[in-house]
This record gives sequence, C-alpha cells and structure tokens, in this order.
Amino acid sequence: MKLKLLRRGLLFLVCFLCLTGCGKREGKGTETIEDVYKIYYLNSAMTKLEPQDYHMTQKPENDLEDVTDWRIRNLMEQLRTVPKDLDRQAAVPDKVGFERYKLEDTVLYLYFDNNYAMMNGTREILCRASLVRTLTQVKGVDYVAVYTAEQPLMDSSGSPVGPMANSDFIDNISNVNSYEKTELPLYFSDDTGEKLVKETREVVHNVNTSLEKLVIEQLIAGPGRPGMNPTLPKDTKLLNVSVNENICYINFDSAFLNNTLEVKEYIPIYSIVNSLAAASSINKVQITVNGSQEVMFRDSISLNQLFERNLDYNAENEEVSSDIGGTEQ
Repeated sequence: MKLKLLRRGLLFLVCFLCLTGCGKREGKGTETIEDVYKIYYLNSAMTKLEPQDYHMTQKPENDLEDVTDWRIRNLMEQLRTVPKDLDRQAAVPDKVGFERYKLEDTVLYLYFDNNYAMMNGTREILCRASLVRTLTQVKGVDYVAVYTAEQPLMDSSGSPVGPMANSDFIDNISNVNSYEKTELPLYFSDDTGEKLVKETREVVHNVNTSLEKLVIEQLIAGPGRPGMNPTLPKDTKLLNVSVNENICYINFDSAFLNNTLEVKEYIPIYSIVNSLAAASSINKVQITVNGSQEVMFRDSISLNQLFERNLDYNAENEEVSSDIGGTEQ
C-alpha cells in the first residue's frame, strides 16, 4: 500500500514538473522578440557607410501608435544618435533639423530644414544612401524621398530628386567615388495617355549598375514633373535585365501585367523600348513576365516578339520637356 502511494506521489511530481516546464516554455514564447535592423552610420573619416546592428523590441501592446510609424520613428532616432562606444558619425549632421515624415503608399517622405541642402555633395550622397538603406528595411517602405525647407531636394542641375529605392545603392558603399552622374532620356506618358513625352534626368548611380537596369528602375519610379504620367505601376519588380548583341532582355514579375494606369495599351511597352534605345545602343527589347514570353499584355499585345524603337508614339513636342525633372540616385 505504501509502495503504491509512493509511486502515485512520484507520478504526480513528474506531471507537475512537466506542466511547470511547459508553462515556462509557453511563457518564454510570449516574451518580446527583437527585430534586427542595420543602422547605416558614417566611418570616422566620413568617406563611407558602416552598418551597425540595432535590436528593436516589439511595440508595447499599450502603445497606440501604428507599428510602421513606431519603427520609422525608432530608426530615425537611431540614425541621429551614434552609440558612444562606436567610432562613427551620424549620417545626418547635428545641425540638420528633422521636422516630420509622412508615408504615402510605399513612399516615405522625409522633411528636413534648410540646413540639409547646405551639405557638401559627398556628405549629402552618403547621407541619402544611409537614409534609404536604413528606412527601406521597414515593411511597407519601398522608397524614400527627401524634402528640405518644404521643397523637394534638388540635384546639381536644379532638377528635383525623386523617390529612391534600396536597390539604388549597393550593399557595401565603400566609397563615394564609386558613384557617377549620368543623363538618362526617359519616356513617360502625356496627359492624354496616348503619346510619350521625354524627360531628361540626371542621376547619380553606382558605377556597377548597368545602364539598362538604371533606365527601367527610373521608369518604375515615375516622372518628376507635373503634366507627365507614369507608364509602369510602382509595385512592378524588375527580376532581371541582360543584354546580348544589342538586344535587351527584361524579366518583370506579374505586377507588370496589373497595369491599370490610364494609358493606351502600347504606351508602357514603348516607354521601355524608346527609353532604352535613346539611352544606349539597344535596338530591340524582349519582355518576359516571370520568365515567360507567352503572355498577352492587356489582352492585346503579345510579348512573344522583339520590340523595336518607334518614334511614332512620341509626342510632337516631346523635346520641350528635355532637361526637366529628375531622380538622383
């Protein structure tokens, strides 16, 4: 009898310990989990970016702030505050005042005071690279646009700098000398949606980025002036671009087909083709979607063909918009 009671007691103790252990594991699973982001600071010589891991805890449940806003605000605070044990510099100088931000669709607009525009060219390029690479880590932020004194940031030619994507900057920005300026002729839609209008855009880009990739990414970013309309959806992803014997092969994701912009069906196609032909030695373009060319664009244009430059789609006054607008990378 005593032996039975002893066995029952041991069994109860084992069950109790198991339950207690399970409870601890369950409790452990509900603890705040950290998200790891990279904060892009400048090295002490201010010649390159150096990322530093930042562990951001989850937003407290009693905090009513939107989680995306909470993460953006946290990252902005980290960008402007360098840990004392790091021999690095903040990308945004102390004298530059950060006023506010707003997130529209997937574009994060950052508003600084007039001191931002007073930075020298080298520092400013590294600063914008830091802002873009850090903040586009937040889910829902694909592009960053910079404003200074309530006006769009301007490039050296006096054209506005548009939204910048993470892909505009290489992973390891080792030196600002790895960038160069290029003028790109880009064709967007006019107000009617039936003709193409040229915008000459000066961009600052990494020397390792192909001209063809640069053109497509700028078309996706959209025009830089009123009276010109986009030809490609902003959520279009460029999966791959390559060139062989003056033929450019472009592979988009399926968002390319979800083009509901109010333009004629041929406008997106020749926006790409005419822009590439004007910017490089490309004379033919093959477009695929998720690797397939057996696709009908807007149920009327087969992608199973090579497209050539066609100036008939250009507006008669397309040269008027030359040297206007711009997105600097």
